[in-house]
Amino acid sequence: MGSTGQSSHDSLDQAGISSLAAIRRDYRAIFERDPAARSRMEVLLTYSGFHAIALHRLAHWVHRLGFRLVARLISAFSRFVTGIEIHPGARIGPGFFIDHGMGVVIGETTEIGTDVTLFQGVSLAGNGKDRGQKRHPTLGDHVLVGAGAKILGNIRIGEGVRVGANAVVLQSIPSHCTVVGIPGRVVRTKERGYPEAYLNHQDMPDPFLERIESLEKIISDLREELDSARNSRMKP
Repeated sequence: MGSTGQSSHDSLDQAGISSLAAIRRDYRAIFERDPAARSRMEVLLTYSGFHAIALHRLAHWVHRLGFRLVARLISAFSRFVTGIEIHPGARIGPGFFIDHGMGVVIGETTEIGTDVTLFQGVSLAGNGKDRGQKRHPTLGDHVLVGAGAKILGNIRIGEGVRVGANAVVLQSIPSHCTVVGIPGRVVRTKERGYPEAYLNHQDMPDPFLERIESLEKIISDLREELDSARNSRMKP
């Protein structure tokens, strides 16, 4: 698979993977990434994220057949049942996992790669109002987006990127980076592995705190130098 949702979706089509096969992979992803998943029946009956992606794959298939109103009705039903809104036109690769899910919004021209994880309150939203144009973000493979984060506009989020909770991302992000803040800024690069392998949300840097601590150290060092200079002048 490539590092963008576009390449992931193209590879998916070329491989002839059916929507049913993608749903099976989505189902397996839940057990791989959610330690709270106890049984198959529990996931099938109670996981709104799984219900949303399964209904979306049906809606997307109907959308591609040209029955746009029917697809929107399926999408609206899914939103009513799950609290998750996914436009039928969105292109989503297999292994997609929405944890908790309430309030997630995925726009029409969004493209999502393989093995992507979203948490509650995430918005993949667009800008502009030109019909037929790409207005929404593209997420590469193995991207993890924390709770409440917003990714806005026709930008690309590279493979293996981790987006911190409540970040607002307005620019494209290279692969294997960590993004936090408003607006979102890269605070780590060349991250090893993929974020869904450990799902550690506590291991997020705070660039503002790090800057404050750095300034405090500089001030402390200057005080020590000033005290030393004063003491040396006071000596006979």
